[in-house]
Amino acid sequence: MIKSFSKVNLFLKVLKKNRDKLHNIQSNTVLVNLYDQIEIKKINEKKDKINFTGRFKENVKKKDNSIIRSLNLLRSYNLIDKANRYKITINKKIPVFSGLGGGTSNAFYIIKYFLKNKLNEKLVKIFEKKIGSDFRLFFYKNSVQKRLKDISKLNIKKNIFLILVYPNVKCSTKEIYGKVKRYSSPISFNNIKHKYISFLKKQNNDLQTIVEKKYPKIKNLLIEIQNQNKCVFARMTGSGSVCFGIFLDKKSAGAALKKIRKKFPSYFCDLVKNI
Repeated sequence: MIKSFSKVNLFLKVLKKNRDKLHNIQSNTVLVNLYDQIEIKKINEKKDKINFTGRFKENVKKKDNSIIRSLNLLRSYNLIDKANRYKITINKKIPVFSGLGGGTSNAFYIIKYFLKNKLNEKLVKIFEKKIGSDFRLFFYKNSVQKRLKDISKLNIKKNIFLILVYPNVKCSTKEIYGKVKRYSSPISFNNIKHKYISFLKKQNNDLQTIVEKKYPKIKNLLIEIQNQNKCVFARMTGSGSVCFGIFLDKKSAGAALKKIRKKFPSYFCDLVKNI
């Protein structure tokens, strides 16, 4: 069984577009222990069999998804035997269209499974272009993104606990980025290691106000999370719609989770930590 971990953007700055007309972004991203479960078996069939199970299976496109694209890419570049077919089962525990990177994560871990240690820079550029610009994030448990494709490992051993709340809103990354009118100036990461938590508290997610305007309940949810005892800060991840609160101890995070679940019984809520 392969664990396909989700990611959380602890902050996100949107900079001016690059030469490819894609937004440059700055972020600090961590992988957390909310993951999809993937099983891969070689089969004697003419076609691959891809099955999605779990709570969020209904929101996955059956005819065009990151699993199908990954297998097609692997075959087109002769990275796996074109004659082989596979049964791949994905237990979707990560909300879809949520900002947690579930689809790209699935692709990354499946590609890693097939290629082992052969995933070089040339291939990474191909995969991030065809699958998702966040593909590179899944190499690291904690990463700093200074530009869209400038991502490096951040060596910080700091346990943080997060409550994740998915308010049943499906955010389109393309739509949300399309509404960006103002760009942030680049920030310096010089002090991030020495004053990690205080550094993060001073940041924000530039896409959050756009999502809050379209979906007012996001703003109300974030206020509720922020008001929980010992919540360091509350924010939205990626282009939404999952909101999170940061806590420095598990007990406080657990108490907050109970209150949030009681307040929003129809929302998906979970307590996770960085891996």
